[in-house]
Amino acid sequence: MSIKTFGELIDWTRKLHEHLAHCLAQGANQHKEERARMLLEYLAAHEAEMERVVGEFERTASSQALKTYVPYLYAELEQRPIRTHRIGDVPYGSLSIDDIFREVFDFHDQVIDFYRQLSNEAQIPEAKELLGALLAFERHDAMRLARQTGSINEF
Repeated sequence: MSIKTFGELIDWTRKLHEHLAHCLAQGANQHKEERARMLLEYLAAHEAEMERVVGEFERTASSQALKTYVPYLYAELEQRPIRTHRIGDVPYGSLSIDDIFREVFDFHDQVIDFYRQLSNEAQIPEAKELLGALLAFERHDAMRLARQTGSINEF
């Protein structure tokens, strides 16, 4: 996918969360361990909610920012693609709880790092503001997810 504008970037990010939600939901249906199934179901719902909220950015952002052409977006993604599976093509339904956490938080770290880099390079005030808001949202949500799921291994 060739991403050239901030609007396309937001749509791409929304689709990333949608894809991760789908993968996690599939894993929940396949996992044999009940705690892992519950975790995967929770994470899938969480990612589906993130997809919805990122979609709100598309509806509420300034049209000037959304239409802004950014030539370095595509190159940046080519150099540092964001992946939902770093362990390999192992489905979430086969991963341990620790590996599920590692994969999901690695995904969020990739997105945060990507938005941080873009935010640092943005020149147009509306684009910088939009990227800052997306970065803050992704950071906050990752911290919230860590707090909400942090105690799962205590049970």
